Amino acid sequence: MKKITKALIAAVSFSCAATGAIAQNYPERTVRLIVPFASGGTVDVVGRILAERLSRALGQTVIVENKAGAAGTLGADFVAKSPADGYTLLLAASSHQSIHQFLYKKLPYDPNKAFAQVALFSTVPNVLVVSSKVPAKNVAELISESKAGKRRFMGSSGTGGVNHLIGELFQYKTGADFDHVPYKGAGPANNDLLGGQIDLMFVNLPTVLSQIQSGKLRALAIAGAERSPSLPNVPTMAEAGVADFVVDSWSGVLAPAGTPKPIIDKLATEINKIARDKTVAQALAAQGGIPRPGTSEEYADLVRFETQRWAEVIKRTNVTLD
Repeated sequence: MKKITKALIAAVSFSCAATGAIAQNYPERTVRLIVPFASGGTVDVVGRILAERLSRALGQTVIVENKAGAAGTLGADFVAKSPADGYTLLLAASSHQSIHQFLYKKLPYDPNKAFAQVALFSTVPNVLVVSSKVPAKNVAELISESKAGKRRFMGSSGTGGVNHLIGELFQYKTGADFDHVPYKGAGPANNDLLGGQIDLMFVNLPTVLSQIQSGKLRALAIAGAERSPSLPNVPTMAEAGVADFVVDSWSGVLAPAGTPKPIIDKLATEINKIARDKTVAQALAAQGGIPRPGTSEEYADLVRFETQRWAEVIKRTNVTLD
């Protein structure tokens, strides 16, 4: 019995020492940060800001690889099936672990089991914008005209996308009623909003910031806890009269499930340091973003909260994508 105990202790000690050595030496080669969306979009720009700084912090190259398609699930699937060694990471959007499982009945991976949360990194405010042809100057007027029977068309980047679901949540909370017009991407929807073919849209701030600043679109409210530094005169939803309506589009880093905890911890420490750097805050602000440092535990808590919220919205609207 003593021999078995000694052997077991020795085996555990060896395993811990080996894991510690792996983390201490990590990384020994290039790390891939998979961005599951097209190059040039908000998540891609955020990923490149992170990759550049993470390369310096780790002393190894961190490259961004875009694997876009199927609303971000193709890139996520690639990471889920990659070796759990810390060399393939996912820059995930809020939808990856809190929305997709309710929209797709046959995802090729389990969002709750396929990944390990590493760290939160940034958030991008969502904004309610209307066409210059819409007379409503604030949220209360938009709601009032809807309740009075005025028909309004709400665009989105596609059925089941975050900005579509934000719009559904807004209607549920306020009693407004809009006709949903899904597009294949935020760009085409924004073009029709500028042209007056649709009336309003909930969208990531960076997508429409220049049009708001030029007066081509009117921002009615920021769906965040605080006003955006980029639009200091635009109220939050709470200030506009819609309580409990904080819906940011956040991003964080995921690793394949089973990645050694010391590697997760090392990455989390460096990512949080980067998120707290003033130059990173400036770089994100130029894109309409805000740093959002957060531990793996805080990441998991956020996913649980978001999952419950979006499950209820999707159930009410009966949205499905397959």
